[in-house]
Amino acid sequence: MKILILGAGQVGASVAESLVSEKNDVTVVDTSAERLKDLQGQFDLRTVAGNAAHPEILAEAGAADTDMLFAVTASDETNLVASKVAHAVFNIPTRIARIRSTWFESHPELLEGDCFSVSHAICPEQIVTEYIERLIEFPEALEVVEFAGGKVDLVAVRAVEAGTLVRHPLRDLEKLLPDIDAKVAAIYRNDRPLALSPETVVNAGDEVFILADARNIRAVMTELRKMDRPVRRVIIAGGGNIGLRLARAIEERMNVKVIEASKRRCEFLAGQLSSALVLNGDVSNEDLLGDENVDETDLFVSVTSDDETNIMSALLAKRMGARRVIALINRRAYGDLMHGGQIDIAISPAQATLGSLLEHVRRGDVVAVHSVRRGRAEALELIAHGDRRTSRVVGRRIREIDLPPGAAIVGIIRGEQVIVAKDDELVIESDDHVLVFLTQKRMIPKLEKLFEVAVGFF
Repeated sequence: MKILILGAGQVGASVAESLVSEKNDVTVVDTSAERLKDLQGQFDLRTVAGNAAHPEILAEAGAADTDMLFAVTASDETNLVASKVAHAVFNIPTRIARIRSTWFESHPELLEGDCFSVSHAICPEQIVTEYIERLIEFPEALEVVEFAGGKVDLVAVRAVEAGTLVRHPLRDLEKLLPDIDAKVAAIYRNDRPLALSPETVVNAGDEVFILADARNIRAVMTELRKMDRPVRRVIIAGGGNIGLRLARAIEERMNVKVIEASKRRCEFLAGQLSSALVLNGDVSNEDLLGDENVDETDLFVSVTSDDETNIMSALLAKRMGARRVIALINRRAYGDLMHGGQIDIAISPAQATLGSLLEHVRRGDVVAVHSVRRGRAEALELIAHGDRRTSRVVGRRIREIDLPPGAAIVGIIRGEQVIVAKDDELVIESDDHVLVFLTQKRMIPKLEKLFEVAVGFF
């Protein structure tokens, strides 16, 4: 597939890295020649320097025969104009634009049709906000992703010594939870995925991905670790777009404080929030955190625009007694270094957004893509089409399907029914939504091919 990416920032670079690794023909456009040089030095792609909204720059980048456009610059205006030009001048079939303004959320008609001709709009700030909200709902989890509109949850948990399932083989899960269907999708030990079998034993310290009906996921998680008390007190460090969105989302049901360095921004935040307390100050100031009782805080979330500030403030809050800390970290090396240590969860905005972008790229009928483990694995929801003659999966038991290495079918959504794939004798039917966990992203093309239907089906 020929793909044109406008913007070489964190989101654009992450999308480019993922798509290049899957053998797509990728071109990146950005005004910064230095960023483009760095990208070209790392990946096998083409770059063009210039304003992404100018038709001549898009033409130079090969827009005339491009299959898909990602307009993910930091400017809404550039992304909207580029989408319009891509449609009107170059007839690019699919145009995905990054939109930060909340105004368009209530006026989506301006993005569609003959207005700005955006096929799909994404807002990384809102995606990250919703992700943090799910982590607040499950304070014990490292990651939480939803399928089938929230009917099914896939949760990553760090197993602890007191967990019931710890030191037990996976086959005991059914005995421990006789009335609940659950499936262990993957286990990572020392940062490496294990080859799973019913005899695989869960050890303390393992990172376990487990899938279950959303109504039962809490009961399942208790088998791996003690449940934390609910989050009631939250301090948000940083009052930017994500900080404001998060405070708005949770202020009615929690005690929320927002710390922001800019006095003018604090005045704006105070006008936007109803019950959250807005404080003007340095998020890394030990005296300020002490005065605001950080030691009694259930969750400290650092979401400023600076990685170092987020890391240092989260580490300081943890040392001072905050029960759980989350830091927004753009640089992957920093995120990998900090995640799961003194900083409980390191969130990469680009990686959190990546799944929403990739579901438009994946071949076959893909409903959802979740990029997990900081982009190293994927959880997908695919629709199976055809019959036994025209499909490699329909009409076959799970054990008969030639899944690529590292792939596991973990569940099926059949109409309104949630089926956890505990039994390899389960038969895939046409129109089933099949949930797949993939530990090796390089196997994505093989998985896509597996779910394609033969020409005769049409």
